[in-house]
Amino acid sequence: MPVAEVKLPMYGVGPGKVAAPAQPLRRRFLRFILAGATVLSVVVVQYVRLYAGLADPGDFSVRVPLRAQEYLDKCHLLTVKPGPPPDFHTRTHSDRFVPGTQPTLITNATIWTGRDNGLEVVQGDILLHGGIIRRVGHLQQSALDDYADLTRIDAKGRWVSPGIVDLHSHIGVDSSPELNGADDANSFKGPVQPWLRALDSLNTHDDSYATSIAGGVTTSLVLPGSADAIGGQGIVIKLRRPTDRSPTGMLLENPYETNRSVYDPSVALRYRQMKHACGENPDGIYGFTRMDTTWAFRQAYEKARQIKEQQDNFCAKAVRGDWAGLGEFPEDLQWEALVDVLRGRVKVQNHCYETVDLDDMVRLTNEFKFSIAAFHHAHETYLVPDTLKAAYGHPPAIALFATNARYKREAYRGSEFAPKILAENGLQVVMKSDHSVLNSRFLLYEAQQAHYYGLPHNLALAAVTSTPARVMGQDHRIGYVSEDVVLWDSHPLALGATPVQVWIDGIPQLESPHVHAKPPSFQKTPKTPNFDNEAKEALEHDGLPPLEPKRSRADVVIFTNVSSVYLRDAQSIRQAYVADAADSLSAGVVVVREGQVACVGPVTGDCASTVRADEAEYIDLEGGAISPGLVTVGSPLGLEEITSEASTIDGYVLDPLSQDIPKIAGGDGMVIRAADGLQYGTRDALLAYRSGVTTGIVAPQSAGFLAGLNTAFSTVARHKLEKGALVQEIGGLHVSIHPVGTPSVSTQIAALRRLLLGKTTGELKHWVDKIKHGHAPLVIAVESADAIASIVALKAEVEDELHNAIQVTLLGATEAHLLAKELGEANIGVVINPTRPFPDHWEKRRIMPGPPLSETNAIAALLAHNVTVGIGVVEAWMARNTRLDIAWAALESGGEIKKTEALALASVNVEKLLGIKSDGLRSDLVATRGGDLLEFSKVVGVLSPRRGLVDIF
Repeated sequence: MPVAEVKLPMYGVGPGKVAAPAQPLRRRFLRFILAGATVLSVVVVQYVRLYAGLADPGDFSVRVPLRAQEYLDKCHLLTVKPGPPPDFHTRTHSDRFVPGTQPTLITNATIWTGRDNGLEVVQGDILLHGGIIRRVGHLQQSALDDYADLTRIDAKGRWVSPGIVDLHSHIGVDSSPELNGADDANSFKGPVQPWLRALDSLNTHDDSYATSIAGGVTTSLVLPGSADAIGGQGIVIKLRRPTDRSPTGMLLENPYETNRSVYDPSVALRYRQMKHACGENPDGIYGFTRMDTTWAFRQAYEKARQIKEQQDNFCAKAVRGDWAGLGEFPEDLQWEALVDVLRGRVKVQNHCYETVDLDDMVRLTNEFKFSIAAFHHAHETYLVPDTLKAAYGHPPAIALFATNARYKREAYRGSEFAPKILAENGLQVVMKSDHSVLNSRFLLYEAQQAHYYGLPHNLALAAVTSTPARVMGQDHRIGYVSEDVVLWDSHPLALGATPVQVWIDGIPQLESPHVHAKPPSFQKTPKTPNFDNEAKEALEHDGLPPLEPKRSRADVVIFTNVSSVYLRDAQSIRQAYVADAADSLSAGVVVVREGQVACVGPVTGDCASTVRADEAEYIDLEGGAISPGLVTVGSPLGLEEITSEASTIDGYVLDPLSQDIPKIAGGDGMVIRAADGLQYGTRDALLAYRSGVTTGIVAPQSAGFLAGLNTAFSTVARHKLEKGALVQEIGGLHVSIHPVGTPSVSTQIAALRRLLLGKTTGELKHWVDKIKHGHAPLVIAVESADAIASIVALKAEVEDELHNAIQVTLLGATEAHLLAKELGEANIGVVINPTRPFPDHWEKRRIMPGPPLSETNAIAALLAHNVTVGIGVVEAWMARNTRLDIAWAALESGGEIKKTEALALASVNVEKLLGIKSDGLRSDLVATRGGDLLEFSKVVGVLSPRRGLVDIF
């Protein structure tokens, strides 16, 4: 709602130079004088009390201890409540202000302030000065005349939001790239360690700081890992590089005093953060049951309660002047943080998934009278909102993933509708990254997905800004348009929203940002489907709603109000029909008989007239589309149900490069077929199907060199013998080249050379011969550009020896963009996996990050050199988001990747690269309502010529 001028807040100072902060030495001197005066007054009071008691000879034994004032100070501090100092909102500069930072004026912006429950939107300007936001609204020139060297940024009507706040991150303590020398997130010295501090492990050289800032993340709560029931204290940091380059310099509010900083907790006590974890992680690390872990919690809190009670009793007597027999102030450095939890001065961030664990923790809060700030991960919280509301003090907030679930048993009932359901129950919802479980650069994507599945737009954006700020007790300075802001290229909830610039403490963070123009529609709040029925079913079925589709009632299905139709040819995608948006009569009609498209045309054409109304089922797509079914590869989809449960997965193959293979399995000639281990009806496969991914390609899982033969399967089939369940039994042979220490990369390359040029036996020989003759692809999982270069050279060596071309496909290939020209010339295809790269390992550190850090992405760079490119996913739960992955890739290319090419990335290209020969006329098609497959539309049906039917959702 536009206003003339909104001040967030207005400060009682002029617009000139920022006042310099008080010098630490001067402040220390003043504190010394005040402390001395206080000591003198207390001594006088105590002397008067003693003198008055001299008339009673029995009081001669009472003496004021020499450390009385120290004890009284400590007692006073126990009563101080955490929060900002009283004069905080009159400050003229941030305590993190860097002298010399120029003031900045952002004009002509659409500003989501975070206020009014996330509903306030202001059209106007933002003035940044002194490391804080000074004014918001339509600013007159007279208000700006005194600001020297003012930098002006024209937002051109684009959105500005507060900086993104991550409530759960391990950035800096789990290193990127992952290196043993910087693996400091977890201690394994005991299940209860509240005395540990994440600050003591914070690595300032982590590659993730820059990439996360490029996603708009400005503040992160860095927590210890979840190996321990009580893992230690977290820290709130800003991600910009501090001028002193130290971990302490990254702290949002530094609670540690040095010879260059002053912290007086008696004026303003700063919240601390504490990590708790229950369930599978601490149980697994220490060989516990849930009973053991809960007892460990109770023991710890009983110890803290006893210390708190001793302190309270001590202080009650000390304040009365009753020093007799008191002794030393009761305290224990190891337990003081947990005692402060009981005093409400530490925010408890609790990793907790299942109802049994949630209930345990809620009972614990009531037994020991402390509050939990948030339950994290919390996959079953949406099923038990009343349990959460029974927690001591207040209901915890819930920090969630959007769609990441089923990776272990306690995450099995996770639902994409959890944010919506929890918000409807009046609970605070936070979306978090758990970086680097999810790359925090794309934390906003979690909010976008939550909004897509039903979380209101104001709460979705608040879930990564104001709500986490409030939960960690820092909403007086972050989470709103108050200190840090982001200028976006589109509405923050639009898919692929990318920062144009990020300001932290008034300092721009992106040196030369790359920005691509997006359609005007991307500046509007995205329209999303209605998932009320699906959310209701999730609750009715205790988190495991039926996912199988229903068959259409008739053999003939007519889709109406179709805006576009995309169909497959042999090796490409073409647009077969597009309606004129300005002509309602051009809306399309698609007639389908037994899963096969019979005709496509406008509503006024002959197509629909060929069918009697009483023999057909009509489905209104409301401007939707028909598109090819997508294909997923790269994850264990089809070979697992719950990743961490061995009894629910196919398992890992034996590797002939590192161990002897039993003769009964084929010895050196062994090659494993993924088709033999397929599991149908898994929840991830069915969710992928409901999201337009109709075919999965999977290879045997391997931790070594030789994986085996891939297979292509239907993601909706109930078993392998069902019609259409096995799309193609075998496609290509998979191997891996990775730096694992032993065997070396060079040994792995040597093994591959011998495989292709030496002698092999058994079934392995049969498939290697097919590769040599160009009849099957060799699929190599590889990341490093150095290893890729060796593969390019090896392919040329093999082809010279064999006198014919072989088909090689790279899978993963994070650094392939560095050899795009060479790969194009060598005719080597690439499956990029994942589509948005992250330097989590050394072999993947040279990423092409995409806008705003690079002009384009690796996919577009490879396509520009005539490389055939497909896309894949890493984990099974990710398959459902394939359509969003290719849409994002197209957006990052700045128009270089057209919609038909984007669809090909996850369909015909993947099949070609993986050796799957599919008849385009028999391939699945997907019907979406309210947009095409690359938009925030809803999949409502699958047309399956192969199975002769139409599935309806």
